[in-house]
Amino acid sequence: MSSPLSGNQASVDVNIRVTSPDGIIFEKKIVRKAMGIVGREVQKEARGLVAHGGGSHPGEYPGTVSGFLSRSIAYKVSKPGFLVVVRPQRPSAFGGKEFYPYFLHYGVHTASRKKSHKKHAADTAFRVAPRRNYMSDALENKSARVRAVITAAVKDALGA
Repeated sequence: MSSPLSGNQASVDVNIRVTSPDGIIFEKKIVRKAMGIVGREVQKEARGLVAHGGGSHPGEYPGTVSGFLSRSIAYKVSKPGFLVVVRPQRPSAFGGKEFYPYFLHYGVHTASRKKSHKKHAADTAFRVAPRRNYMSDALENKSARVRAVITAAVKDALGA
């Protein structure tokens, strides 16, 4: 099992080799149901990591003040059922392009008074320092369970 971090995405790769005679009967709905189960488990873990009350300090998980971040963490199983995505969702009521989980993850630099703010952004202090990545940590905490549930589901789907 591997948990590669590519940029901002964390994933658990599960590779299963199937050796079977011709005419494999594979029930996708069993795997789709398992993806929903692991999606809910990772969602619950991520919500638990941000559930402590009050604000947060740099390097900690974001704290709960209004509960907006915790409630925005959702999962979605793909139509074929072989992929589940767990992430903070932007509700339609939240206007604009700015989505504050991004600010919590990357941090916010103080505004530069110079013309080329991109050039000097690394030199300025953080107004909001980056917080720990609760999403990748939630997946890492549940990776063994995710692997076990998906492996069992694929075996059941194959009728093994």
